[in-house]
Amino acid sequence: MTFSLAYPMYVQKVERKGRTQDEVDQVITRLTGFDKRQIDVFANDESTFPEFFDQAELNPHADLVAGVIRGVRVEEIEGPLIQKARSLDKLVDQVAKGKAMERILRS
Repeated sequence: MTFSLAYPMYVQKVERKGRTQDEVDQVITRLTGFDKRQIDVFANDESTFPEFFDQAELNPHADLVAGVIRGVRVEEIEGPLIQKARSLDKLVDQVAKGKAMERILRS
């Protein structure tokens, strides 16, 4: 799957709940270190999730992302790529659920 396919779904998910694309970008930036311009590039090219995460400077506290996503605890996922992708999913879910950005972005 490419990031460009997932990104609009992330945005649609949070916008349905009254949140914004900027908030999605904030959590992506916090997790990956990418700025808005870099996110826009990935959102418009054909980079796969492995390519996306290979170029990221993952937040040193990324392993603190915890909780259940799709019935599986994020912190128990063994495959590093899947864990990174599910961590991003979890952060986007927290935005969609209306959690305060300060809580989501905590280090």
